[in-house]
Amino acid sequence: MRFLPTRFADAWLIEPDLIADQRGFFARTWCQREFTEFGLDSDLVQCSVSFNRNAGTLRGMHFQTAPHEETKLVRCTRGSILDVIVDLRKKSKTFGVHECFELNAENHRSVYIPKGFAHGFQTLEPESEVFYQMAHYYHAESAAGFHYKDLTIGIAWPIEASCVSEKDERLPSFDEALGMNGCGNAVKNAAQHSPPGPVSGRDQA
Repeated sequence: MRFLPTRFADAWLIEPDLIADQRGFFARTWCQREFTEFGLDSDLVQCSVSFNRNAGTLRGMHFQTAPHEETKLVRCTRGSILDVIVDLRKKSKTFGVHECFELNAENHRSVYIPKGFAHGFQTLEPESEVFYQMAHYYHAESAAGFHYKDLTIGIAWPIEASCVSEKDERLPSFDEALGMNGCGNAVKNAAQHSPPGPVSGRDQA
């Protein structure tokens, strides 16, 4: 596996090494020993799958509050998605900064999302499937999020959202979700001072 850097010091885009022959290919997508040696959380305790019928389906932006923050490893096993993460760590130099990754069934890439990040995605094709591995158990009482169209964060979703749950449509603003009313300018300033990066997918080696 190759661990490719992102805009964040401890979030990674992971690319498997494909061993190909006339049958197809074989690849390792996760290894506890390699993750541990790389300094990542390797104690994965839950797996989940998200199936999405329509292109444009949007889920996010979700996170769990302390002390039940989640580490996630996310991969698209069918179709394609734009996967988005946002740094929620208030003491981080990249607080409020987001990055987008194109994950699909062709590039086999996954995103390692550490604690203290919000996560969401939009499907780019119909019948897209997303596979999650989590290092922490789901805790319903700690589930939180902010609206995917929040202007402070300013995520440029590639297509108009075609299907969003009522729960996600009712999510509060970023400032409200983090109990930071009136702090939007500080977040925007942090984002402006973070070096811009392209959508990570086909264009990043």
